[in-house]
Amino acid sequence: MFLAEDGRPVGLTWSYTRREIMADGVIHCLGVALGLAGAVALVVTATMAHLGWGARAAIVVYATVLVSMLAVSAIYNLHPVHPRKWLLRRADHALIYLMIAGTYTPLVTLVGTGPTAYGLLAFIWVVAGIGIAVKLFLPGRFDRLSIALYLMLGWSGLLAYESVIAALQPTALWLLAVGGLLYSFGVVFHVWRSLPFQNAIWHGFVLVATACHYGTVWASLSGATAA
Repeated sequence: MFLAEDGRPVGLTWSYTRREIMADGVIHCLGVALGLAGAVALVVTATMAHLGWGARAAIVVYATVLVSMLAVSAIYNLHPVHPRKWLLRRADHALIYLMIAGTYTPLVTLVGTGPTAYGLLAFIWVVAGIGIAVKLFLPGRFDRLSIALYLMLGWSGLLAYESVIAALQPTALWLLAVGGLLYSFGVVFHVWRSLPFQNAIWHGFVLVATACHYGTVWASLSGATAA
């Protein structure tokens, strides 16, 4: 068995102090507010722009996943210890895969060219789907491996560098790279459980990295509408 009687993955503890939870709460509330505002701005801009339905749908997918990830993360991390918390944990971790796939979707749709770009997108969604299934139906298993898979999937765009990454505007490219580095470096704090305010620091990295990738999508959308 990998689950305790209360539904908690065996070996998982939740022992943050009140101050740590409050700090984490501030970061999450800020993230949800900014994410919601940013998502609305993206969807409105895409709706008013001269874009195809595919590009508009890709923006809606990204905006929906962005708000969902930030909101579920806030609910999970701020929810009191209760069997429901461990159900929220499944959704929180599954949405990380969805966020990665959702971020690549508008990038490939707006700037990608050729079968390699769309092959990459299909690969990302397939792997993300497998990861989501594992997180939902096999909670507590492969958690360490999942971290490596998150990072691998996030950097998989390099496999289609010429058909996707190289087509990005300089600003979008730099924001994409900085966001990826922040996510990757932030993992150090994610696994550093003994560090005070570890969870809040990790989520701070996530918020800034997410903002960078939002900037990448926004810059790509702006470039597509100006073309």
